[in-house]
Amino acid sequence: MDKDQVFKDEILKPTDFKFTSTVANVFDDMVNRSVPFYGEMQRMMSELAADHAKPGSLVYDLGCATGATMIGMDTTVAEDIGFIGIDDSQEMLDKCQSKLEAANFKRPFELQVADLNQEVQIDNASVVILCLTLQFVRPISRAKLLKSVFDGLNSGGVLILIEKILGEESGMNRDFIKYYYDHKRRKNYTEMEISQKREALENILIPYKLSENLTLLSETGFSHSEVFFKWYNFAGIIAVKK
Repeated sequence: MDKDQVFKDEILKPTDFKFTSTVANVFDDMVNRSVPFYGEMQRMMSELAADHAKPGSLVYDLGCATGATMIGMDTTVAEDIGFIGIDDSQEMLDKCQSKLEAANFKRPFELQVADLNQEVQIDNASVVILCLTLQFVRPISRAKLLKSVFDGLNSGGVLILIEKILGEESGMNRDFIKYYYDHKRRKNYTEMEISQKREALENILIPYKLSENLTLLSETGFSHSEVFFKWYNFAGIIAVKK
């Protein structure tokens, strides 16, 4: 696993964060060091997917990145259930393809390039994953994307959503952000790396409150949503289509 040094040196002309080949090559280290309990999140998603993936259906991973979630689910979900990974970065999908091949992936799978801000076709799904992905979709497009997910899920199907979130109250939110940056320091990110990445993400990663995400899921039509993971400003939710 190559080490994340994307923001190690001073950037004189800051730009918005992009999932380039440089990021794809270090993404696994980046996300494991940046997201608290990322490995546990992956394990939990694999368990949940195994219990809800149905024979003859498909499992979708929207914003599949380098394939960590699909590789995790491959060990728990029945082998005859196909996976579809969708991402808007061809560089990330190229890395995903090579990792799936290295993992000796045997089940049917397909990787697609698509912008989740636009219309996305989902059919015959029993499980849809949005792991740290909805936060990158423009707020004006989120309801439309969730409607596409809901319409493409079979009855009894689930959406597994993991998001960076805002605290419900501004003072507590500031505390949560402080604890999060302390986590990054423990993972050996420098103050410059933390600051420069925060600036690069400022305009493209727009988190909602947990309550706002739950309301959005309810308004989409999901009959029930349950929080299965929470760490300060990160949360995991499973939403069920009746």
